[in-house]
Amino acid sequence: MTDTAASTVRSTDVTVMLRVNGRARRLQLDSRVTLLDALRDHLDLTGTKKGCDQGQCGACTVLVDGLAVKSCTQLAVQCEGQAITTIEGIGTADALHPLQAAFWEKHGLQCGFCTPGMILTAVDLLARNPDPSEEQIRHGLDGNYCRCTGYQNIVAAVQAAAKTMRAASASSFPARPQHAPVDSSRSGEPAGAGV
Repeated sequence: MTDTAASTVRSTDVTVMLRVNGRARRLQLDSRVTLLDALRDHLDLTGTKKGCDQGQCGACTVLVDGLAVKSCTQLAVQCEGQAITTIEGIGTADALHPLQAAFWEKHGLQCGFCTPGMILTAVDLLARNPDPSEEQIRHGLDGNYCRCTGYQNIVAAVQAAAKTMRAASASSFPARPQHAPVDSSRSGEPAGAGV
């Protein structure tokens, strides 16, 4: 590309309304910004990790409308109007999600880099199959890489969380985080906000 050609290439800024962890967030972004970069660089949600940046490692996994998605493979503009859940949105320091607690109790993490992606992938898995076999867990986590643990403790953590979640009432620990839908007539405010 020549200097002249490079100078004529312009990025296109767009306004994007994202619904992240139950909150409507309006961002001004280049239309080519990935969901991963929007979360990390524009919303300071750094629990979502940037690993391979090619959709191979799973460190960037988030939930989009309850389904595990590798956020480095999605443009932020593609996710407008959808419910996005990051690791910051599934539990608190005082009330861990059962998967977070199980990863802690079963030593399903070491360095922790892959942990947010593993946990969110497992949230999706357990929402679809609340009583998975070891083989189903391993298959469900395929595409999420861990260089530290050897996976055995991760599988044990998912099994323990599944048991806890089955025993708990549905209202105590919803499998997928439930966020209020965006009401487009109120500029991205949650439906019923201010009522």
